[in-house]
Formats: sequence, structure tokens, C-alpha cells
Amino acid sequence: MTDSLLVTGTEDSIGKTGIALALARLARDDGATVGYMKPKGTRLESNVGKTLDADPMLARELLDLDEEMHELEPVVYSPTFVQQAIRGRENAEDVADRVAEAYDAIAADRDFVVLEGGGGPETGSVISLTDRDVADLVDARVLVVASYEEPWDVDAALAYAESFGDRLAGVVFNGVPDQAYDELETDVLPFLEGRGVPVHGVVPRVQDLAGVTVGDLADELGATTLTDVPTDAYVERFSVGAMSADEALRQFRRTKDAAVITGGDRSEIHTAALEAPGVKCLILTGGHRPPGAVLGKATEKGVPVLSVQSDTLTTVERADAVVRSGRARDERTVDRVQELVTGHVDVDAILP
Repeated sequence: MTDSLLVTGTEDSIGKTGIALALARLARDDGATVGYMKPKGTRLESNVGKTLDADPMLARELLDLDEEMHELEPVVYSPTFVQQAIRGRENAEDVADRVAEAYDAIAADRDFVVLEGGGGPETGSVISLTDRDVADLVDARVLVVASYEEPWDVDAALAYAESFGDRLAGVVFNGVPDQAYDELETDVLPFLEGRGVPVHGVVPRVQDLAGVTVGDLADELGATTLTDVPTDAYVERFSVGAMSADEALRQFRRTKDAAVITGGDRSEIHTAALEAPGVKCLILTGGHRPPGAVLGKATEKGVPVLSVQSDTLTTVERADAVVRSGRARDERTVDRVQELVTGHVDVDAILP
């Protein structure tokens, strides 16, 4: 009988893809025949859903799967699909049948199927296809991937884990920063175990998975690089330069591994950003070229300056999407996640 595991998360972009594929490969290496599906394709580049989710495409490549994309990703969960569901043009029962049919085809003659959740806990509600609904539909065990930085993060992990009842296979905390590690191990894990929520691992935060390099960010944004300095520094967050120079400098000095996004004509903000050691690059919007003095100072300090044609708000949204999804959907990254999972997760407690 096929065993199925749904890998879901307390929020979007929490590392479900890497962990799901790592577990699938570990099961395969242990001799199981393995399948994969992502019932709701959510990582789409086109609002009309014409571009398929990149996660199933990567899974098909790494797991040598023969299924077509419509089987691995039976629902393209695009804004257009959601609109159709709201207007009653997508029927919940028909959608559930579509997912169940795809699952049955994948599960046939396989020992183990890994299902990857789509979006956050609420994604799919309009069509009764949240990850909780999917788990019930295909009779899957559920692994919850959660984050932890502050004590109140336990609320999300506990509430979501308990919502799966007997289907819960356990929780894995992912991307945990060093400063939170001891508290999580000492206080939080015993608390959760006492509530009947098994925790099977704590995966530490590592920089090459937490952010993207300036070079990768430039490629994703279609930016022009205005300085001839290395672009291998990692960016994990953004700071928007939309204040006075003095306020900007105070803000920039409190940030770390950040890119400053601001108008290309805000030379006083550029100068302030270059004074802050935590700023790894400048992203200048509107297609404006900064003064030569700014580029000279950036070159001297080794800070790349990128120029984009889009406005600041659009650039922030696009850049944030790049960092949140990461360049984490490739074979190199799955290899890295698999190493971390092997070293920090009780895999035997999760796999069949």
C-alpha cells in the first residue's frame, strides 16, 4: 500500500520544496519507489497561469519522473483560477476529483508519494483545497515545516500542527538562526512534545539558503550593473530609501545583509547607504544614473550598484519575491538541503 506524506508549512516560502525533495530522494536512496506531486501550483510567473510551477518541474528532473506536468500539478492556482472559483466557474468537487485522479495515477505501483503544499495554510480555501483538505483527500500523513525566531512563533507552529489531528507526522523547524537555537531546543521542543506534537528536527539557518547573491538578484531583476566590483555577497532583506538622509543612515546602520532600493536620483540616500556596513548593494529605480561621485565611492567600498527601469514599489515587490523564493529551486540547493536534513532531522521517524 502506498504511503503518502504531505509537506506543508506555517507560511509561504518556508523551505517546503527543498525538504520535500530531500525526503523523496532519501526514500528513493533507501530503495523505495517514489512519486511526487504538488496539487496546487502556486509559484507561477504568469497571472493567467500559462507558466507552470517551477517546483514540479524541478521534481520531475531530480526524481526522474515520467508524469506529465498536468499530473504533477493538477491545479494551476493562479489569480485567474481564484477569480473563476469565486464566480462559481470552478466547482470544488470537480477540482477535488481532478486532484484525486492525478494522485491515484502517481501512487499506482509506488511505495511512497511526497506531496508538496502550495502557499500558506489558507491557500486554496476558496475552492476547499487547502493543504488540510488535500491531506484528507488522499489520506496522507502531514509534516509541518515551521520557522522560529521569537517565542510567539510557537503559536503558528502549534495551532497548525494540532489542526491536522491524527494525520500529523510531526514538525520540522527550518532556517533557525543561531541566536534562537538554544531556546528552541531547551524550552520549545519539550513544550511541544508535552502537547503531543512530535518535533523531528531543527534545521539551522545557513546563508547560502537564506538569501540570494547580488549577481543572482541582478539577473532576476534584469538590472544593469553600474560598478565593476564582485557581486557574490548575499542579500537577505531590503531597505527602502524613502526618508531623509539622516533618518536613512540611522536605519541602514541597523540592518544586515541588505540591499537598499531607492530612486536613482536620490544621491543623498545613495551616500548614506554607502556608509552602512550592512548594505551589500544599491538598487536604483527609474532608470536614473547616479552621479559619478556615488559610483566612485561605491567602487571604492566594493558595493555593487544596480539600475532598473521599474519604479521603487514594483522593484521592492519583485526583489522580495526573488529573495523569498530564493535561488533555492535547483539541484545544488536540494543537495545542500538534503545534507542539512540528513544531519539535523530524524528522517527514520518521517519516512515509511
